[in-house]
Amino acid sequence: MAQMTLGKTGITVNKNGFGALPIQRIGRDEAARLLHKAFDNGITFFDTARFYTDSEEKIGYALSGVRDRIFIATKTMSAKVEEFWSQLHTSLKLLKTDYIDVYQFHNPAFCPKPGDGTGFYEAMLEAKAQGKIRRIGITNHRLALAREAAESGLYETIQYPFSFLATDEEIAFVNRCRELGIGLIAMKALSGGLITNSAAAYAFLNQFDNVLPIWGIQRERELDEFLAYDKNPPALDEKMRAVIAQDKAALGSSFCRGCGYCLPCPKNIEIPTCARMSLLIRRAPAAAYLSEEWQGNMRRIEECVHCDHCKNHCPYGLDTPALLAENLKDYRTFITK
Repeated sequence: MAQMTLGKTGITVNKNGFGALPIQRIGRDEAARLLHKAFDNGITFFDTARFYTDSEEKIGYALSGVRDRIFIATKTMSAKVEEFWSQLHTSLKLLKTDYIDVYQFHNPAFCPKPGDGTGFYEAMLEAKAQGKIRRIGITNHRLALAREAAESGLYETIQYPFSFLATDEEIAFVNRCRELGIGLIAMKALSGGLITNSAAAYAFLNQFDNVLPIWGIQRERELDEFLAYDKNPPALDEKMRAVIAQDKAALGSSFCRGCGYCLPCPKNIEIPTCARMSLLIRRAPAAAYLSEEWQGNMRRIEECVHCDHCKNHCPYGLDTPALLAENLKDYRTFITK
C-alpha cells in the first residue's frame, strides 16, 4: 500500500485518508462498520471536526479500541479562547482519547498568530504543552490566507481544497508547502461531488508526495473504490489527462464548491446544492433532483431577499445570489421537458 509522510509531523499513513464529515448522515453502527473496514484495510488517518455534529462521537465509538494505531485530526471553530478549551475537551471526550494528533483551526477568517490579541495560538501552544494535542494545523478555503499560514512557520499541517480542478497558483502553493515541510491535507478532492471520475481524482493527487487526500466517505462502495486504487493505482496517462482536461473545461472556475460557509440562509434556501444544480443535474442521475421535494427547494430561490450573507461569506468570491438565479432559470428548462 502507498504510504506518505505528512510534512515534518512524522505522521506516516496510507495515501488514503478518511474524511468523516459524511458519516453524520448515516447511523452509528453503519458508520462504525465503515470506519472498521477502512482501518482493517490500512487506512489510519481520520479527519473530523467539532462542527460535524456526531462525527467525532462515531469515531470514538468505532475506533477507541485501536486508538494507538490511528491518527485523528479534528477542528475547532471557536470564537473565544474559553470556547477553544470547551470544544477541545468535548472533542477529547467524544473521541474517547486523551490527545488529538492534529488539532486544526477550522476555516478562520484570519491566520491566528502569537501576540495577535486573540489568544488562540497561545491556547494551541498551551494545549500542546499539556499533551492534549500533538500538532497544530489550520484549514482554509482562501488561498491568500493559506499562503500566509504556510509562510508564517506556525503550522505543521494545512488543509486546503485541492483537486484536479486546481489553478496553477494552487499547485504552486502545494509545492511551496512541500518545500517548507508542511503536510498538505487535501479536502474537496472530488470538488464536493462535481468530480465524478474518482480514478482521475486519485491519479492526479497521487503525483504529489506531500499531499494526503481525505476522501469524504458515506457508503461502502465509495470506500471500496479508494481501497482498490490503493492496491492498483490508476495511471495519470494521456487518456486520464484528457478526462481531466474535459472536466476542467466543462466546470470552469465560477462554480459553487458546496463548502457550506454561505449558510445559514434566512429563507432556508439550500444554497450549497441549489447554487450548483445545473452541474449536478448533468453529472449525476437527474431523477433525484427532479423530485417534488427538490422542485420546492429550488422555488425557494425566488424568496431570496438579497441580504448578501451568502455572497459575503463565500471564500471563493462568488456572486451567490446571481448564481442561484441562473441555476433556477436553467433548472426550469428541465422541469418543462
